[in-house]
Amino acid sequence: MSDDAIVHVTVRGRVQGVGYRAWVEDQAILNDLQGWVRNRADGSVEAVFAGPADDVTAMVAACHKGPPAARVNAVVEEPGTADQLALRRPGEAFSVLPTL
Repeated sequence: MSDDAIVHVTVRGRVQGVGYRAWVEDQAILNDLQGWVRNRADGSVEAVFAGPADDVTAMVAACHKGPPAARVNAVVEEPGTADQLALRRPGEAFSVLPTL
């Protein structure tokens, strides 16, 4: 559909060890988004969201706050690609991937 979007985000701040990935997974599933989330070795969290553009935009906006224990300093948003989306686990709409 023409109103679908794929967005890649990198979230920096206190976002590891505070339930950020689990929160992203829960929010994405609640909003019927596809994609994945993972920790990065540099301490950031990376995610790809795909679905209706308005829902993806709302999810990215929510990432600026995150779960209660998180402290988000920055969210870098870039257009995502089908190749990035394809990194999720087969059969899963939304995956938590291993740290990169």
